[in-house]
Amino acid sequence: MLNETIISKAIIETYMKRLTDFTETEVAIVGGGPSGLVCAYHLAKAGIKTAVFEKKLSIGGGIWGGGMMFNEVVIQKESRSIAEIFGLNLVEYKPGYFTVSSVEMASKITAHTIDAGAKVFNLIEIEDVVVKSNKVAGLVINWSPVKATGLHVDPLMVASDIVVDSTGHPSAVVSMLAKRGIIETPKGEAPLDSQNGETMTVENTSEIFPSLYVTGMSACGFFGSPRMGPIFGGMLLSGKKAADDIIKKLR
Repeated sequence: MLNETIISKAIIETYMKRLTDFTETEVAIVGGGPSGLVCAYHLAKAGIKTAVFEKKLSIGGGIWGGGMMFNEVVIQKESRSIAEIFGLNLVEYKPGYFTVSSVEMASKITAHTIDAGAKVFNLIEIEDVVVKSNKVAGLVINWSPVKATGLHVDPLMVASDIVVDSTGHPSAVVSMLAKRGIIETPKGEAPLDSQNGETMTVENTSEIFPSLYVTGMSACGFFGSPRMGPIFGGMLLSGKKAADDIIKKLR
């Protein structure tokens, strides 16, 4: 016979152990969109302790809606090899252009990232950044509903050797430092230009402050490069580049 108390205890105790285990981590990624997940996957595969914090209920960022709610996205040939790591069923539309279901893409990348060993915490929002000795040293976290409802509830802290801003369009982590004058104010995204947007997203993926990296649309927002619409190859390449750079730094 099922016991309701045991069910509740199973959820509470298991979750609390997982969260406690990751109050200290090597890499904390803020934002569970495509670049953040790809980064987390490659870090975890390299044996680096990695946590992803996502403020929304769902993981996958802007993948799910495809283009204007047509749940297909485009990936270009340059990122095909990364897409295939996650078992995506790519369909060549025209030479160099591949389509894939946005639902499949979000689901498979998330599943592979978790299977690789990264831990994903949804419904957790970043309230602030920990900075020590002129470098980012962790995150200040709170439940997303606390922030959404404006409740005055003090946050908790997570220590991390590296923080990755993969929050997408808001460049949220970067903006928290910028408002204090610690780093320059993000320039914001330039108007849409798919080719330059995709290229510059990867080029701008970098460490912009000691132990703070930007990926994907956060890199666009910080450096002022163009947005690119529902083509996601640059997101995959950006996440892989950030992971490669972090692995070199930590190992």
